[in-house]
Amino acid sequence: MTTLYGITNCDTVKRARAWLTEHGVDYRFHDFKKEGVPEAELDRWLVAPGWEALVNRRGTTWRRLDDATRAGVVDAASARAALLANPSLIKRPVVNWGGKTGVSTGFDAEDWKRLVL
Repeated sequence: MTTLYGITNCDTVKRARAWLTEHGVDYRFHDFKKEGVPEAELDRWLVAPGWEALVNRRGTTWRRLDDATRAGVVDAASARAALLANPSLIKRPVVNWGGKTGVSTGFDAEDWKRLVL
């Protein structure tokens, strides 16, 4: 089963959920705010797609971090600590496609078509 990880009020997550529903893809939604960040999954995501893909450096959460914290995110271990402390820092959505094609971050309708259709 496909699992979509994100935050309910995120516009990108809303578009992604609508796309999955529109294309008949069964999925489970995991809300970081209500259910937390699953640490075992996060450890896998830090490997693939990789910590650089997971850290949303363009969002407001990143901009709100102090300079020292931003400068300290330099590898998987430091990214892990920052992401656990600030779940909104995770680029959304993260999608585990259920073993079909691994894990992806962000929403791109064209990429998703290639993944599931």
